[in-house]
Amino acid sequence: MKHSNLRFPCLIAAMYFGISVSGQEVRQDTTLKEQKIEEVIVIGYGSAKKRDLTGTIAKVSGEEINDKPAANPVNSLQGKVAGLSIVNSGQPGSQADVRIRGTVTIGQTQPVYIVDGVFANNIDFLNPADIESMEILKDPSSLAIFGNKGANGAIIVTTKRGKTGRTTVNLSSSLGVKSMDNRPDITNAEQFKILYNEDLANQGLPAYDKFNIFNADTNWIDQIAKKGGIISQHNVTISNGSDKNRVSFSFGYHEEEGSIKFEDYSRMTLKFNDDLKISDKLRAGFGLTGSYAKLPQLSGFSGALNATPVVSPINMIPGEFYGLYNSLPQEIGAAQIANPLAQVEGRRYTQLNRNLQFNPNMYVEFDFFNNFTFRSNFFVNYASGFGRGYQPVFNIYIPETNTKALADGQALTSVSQYENRLIEFQQNQLLTYKNKFGSHDLTLMAGFETISLDTNSMSGSAKGGLSNPLGQIPNNPRFWYLNSDFVDSTTKTLNTGQSKRRNVSYFGRALYSFQNKYLLNASLRRDGSSALAPGNRFDTFWAVGGAWEVTKESFMENVTFLNYLKVKGSYGDLGNQNSFYNYFGYPVYVEGGTGVFNGNLYPAFIKEFEEASDLKWEHLKSYEFGFESMMLNRRLSLDAAYYNKQTQDLLNRVDGNPDYFLNAGSIEAKGFEFTAGWKDRIAENFTYYFNGNLTTTKTEVLKTLNDGYIGYFGSSIYQQGSPIGSFYGYQVEGIYQSYADILGHAPSTIGDVAPGDFKYRDLNGDGKISADDRTIIGDPTPDFTYGFSLGGDYKGWFLNADFYGVYGNEVYRSWGNGSSFAPFNYREERMDRWTGPGTSNWEPRSYTGSGYNALPSDYMIEDGSFFRIRNVQAGYNFNKDLISGLKLQALKLYVNVQNLKTWDHVNSFTPEFGGSAVEYGYNNSGYPNPRIASVGINATF
Repeated sequence: MKHSNLRFPCLIAAMYFGISVSGQEVRQDTTLKEQKIEEVIVIGYGSAKKRDLTGTIAKVSGEEINDKPAANPVNSLQGKVAGLSIVNSGQPGSQADVRIRGTVTIGQTQPVYIVDGVFANNIDFLNPADIESMEILKDPSSLAIFGNKGANGAIIVTTKRGKTGRTTVNLSSSLGVKSMDNRPDITNAEQFKILYNEDLANQGLPAYDKFNIFNADTNWIDQIAKKGGIISQHNVTISNGSDKNRVSFSFGYHEEEGSIKFEDYSRMTLKFNDDLKISDKLRAGFGLTGSYAKLPQLSGFSGALNATPVVSPINMIPGEFYGLYNSLPQEIGAAQIANPLAQVEGRRYTQLNRNLQFNPNMYVEFDFFNNFTFRSNFFVNYASGFGRGYQPVFNIYIPETNTKALADGQALTSVSQYENRLIEFQQNQLLTYKNKFGSHDLTLMAGFETISLDTNSMSGSAKGGLSNPLGQIPNNPRFWYLNSDFVDSTTKTLNTGQSKRRNVSYFGRALYSFQNKYLLNASLRRDGSSALAPGNRFDTFWAVGGAWEVTKESFMENVTFLNYLKVKGSYGDLGNQNSFYNYFGYPVYVEGGTGVFNGNLYPAFIKEFEEASDLKWEHLKSYEFGFESMMLNRRLSLDAAYYNKQTQDLLNRVDGNPDYFLNAGSIEAKGFEFTAGWKDRIAENFTYYFNGNLTTTKTEVLKTLNDGYIGYFGSSIYQQGSPIGSFYGYQVEGIYQSYADILGHAPSTIGDVAPGDFKYRDLNGDGKISADDRTIIGDPTPDFTYGFSLGGDYKGWFLNADFYGVYGNEVYRSWGNGSSFAPFNYREERMDRWTGPGTSNWEPRSYTGSGYNALPSDYMIEDGSFFRIRNVQAGYNFNKDLISGLKLQALKLYVNVQNLKTWDHVNSFTPEFGGSAVEYGYNNSGYPNPRIASVGINATF
């Protein structure tokens, strides 16, 4: 893979930001700039004018994501919102890693999603074509209303509803083709032979003598990759409305092929809602959202990267074993790596995984006493994931002995089965008061909410039996059940689980303004949760914010270039209840070990963890201050904010006998956000715009369990004074060029060394190389992220483009570093290895006799900065006069290219790597974020 230099695109971005970047919403007319500050923003349990809010809320219209080739709407937000980090995976049906304003927890990091008032863990069940808008809430004054769910930020999704007017039918369809942008650089067969024989020679072993048998040159990535994968989306929406009744119905179908063969994903969605105006003061409505997805049989490229290229995928020698998949060489990885093509083709379509989601809802709303409104909402969330799997039995060819063997050594077929079910009932009762007293505007809201969550799970497996008169389990989904007659009942295993959680909340909010220029927002919420022990279940969260619209002051009347300026600030105490555990305050027993009773051996049960009577949710102390502005006749907008988030009382699971939970530790994230935009009209028929954003983030672990405590997570570390998730290892100062070089350096206590091995730095100066010389070698959090877009429209013809980049983060390469465990294929960079004095001072000799050179070090660190042309779209919106004869209200034709080009520095399919709160940014080769070229049509009748 060739990596282009990032300086040029980054320089362009920096120059661009210096002029007029950002803005988080594209407008179709310059006159609408004034309406931007008057637009209604959806906030928690209500809505308000943007002008009346003291916090930072970004709004993305549905038009910006409706026609993008993505199943999950979140994926299309990448680069559009300051402070919003999205790491996409190109694998069909996968979830993005989403973080708002950095990582400040050691638990779950994802924001809370609210879809038409319903809390959700993700929004992969939503059809992007059904979305009206998405609001991203980032500051304490807007998040405190969510209490113990607000610490990680929130994304509010508002879906389309029926509109007043005659019946309209909207049809949209797109068809795209995938291709890989980047791929890792690995050695070919001749290069592998050179490196492998050198490895053996350096271990004092003879050269491999079977390359006459294994003489192929196989690119395993090409063997398993799906070339020209298809992605298609088809949607229909019917809307009708009168003053008394507004109805909307939609149906969507998404189908997608992955970057690996046989990774097929499809999803059907439907949505229905009906809004009734019963009288001038009474309104009601009900709706339904549904989704049914067929998940792909997920594979990966790991085997294709590690398998030696000297093996042909299939035995083509005429004879008894013709057509069998070849085994890898017995001495070169056969025990650790299966034939990648056999894994993909031999087990194709042996996993049937399905997701079903069903969300009915209803509301009643009425006005009374002129200024009061009461609204009652009821929601149900039913989600079920279920599936069956089959493990076939087939033979592979052993070239060394000219024999066949069972793949993976398995003589018996097997089946697996699972089902996970979630039923959630949510209801809230909201009372709102709005009034204006002279120069005073006041909105008060009080609410009560309960959430009841029940989950059930079942999983099991069983094998077929050779002694079974029916024989092996057939490769037919009809028989992939645990109760199949083909199953050997003595091999059956079954696991079940069940959990319950109940939450109750009381909350309120006040929005106050004086003379429409002095603003005050305040929120208070008290949450109770059954997950915590009795006596400690309730906690209180709050926030307050203020703003001043400076341009309404008389002393600003002569500042004509500045049309709007608001300075703002907020402070709050938010909560984080994101946890996998539901019973902190109760003893939970799991199977572990055995016990003897009456001379018989029985399974024993032990405590999974010690119950915690004084545990509480994490608290986030957060504040921000900044400004919003418009100038130059509202053509230029410029916003900026400084934010600081500090989580206290981190929720830790501590190793023990048994493990126990403890509130201890603190993490801070802070930085700046800048957004700007320019929109103008040249002549009557040509409009153009520029938008962009930039975010800086710095994280630091302020406190851990106790002084001196260090937590290790793979090659990441959790320690006081370091960024969260920092990579930890040795610093390489070069390669030992000779034995004299070795004798002149601090001796190693972590492994024997020879010329050609790494020379690790003696950081603590104690005269030896030991584990105490490890240090921080990288930070996975970028110094800054940025995104910008530009576009124009001329007489219906339009062109727009989105760009995205990150800068200043490190990536830890966890593949291709050499392993004493097994001989794997090599990165192409290994051809620059040390072969004698002066030949290399960075790439070590080819040697896997020990793990010394594979210890975590800055040799594994790569520059994670990248710049991407995220999306380019061109098309034509037909003039109504041209299509009126076709009974069309609107017609749009377009071509779109997503992930057109990426410039990066990593040896991988993609420079993007997510993960957990403390272990992320690992280059495990990843999965391609493919380039997608598509054509589409959108017609309204």
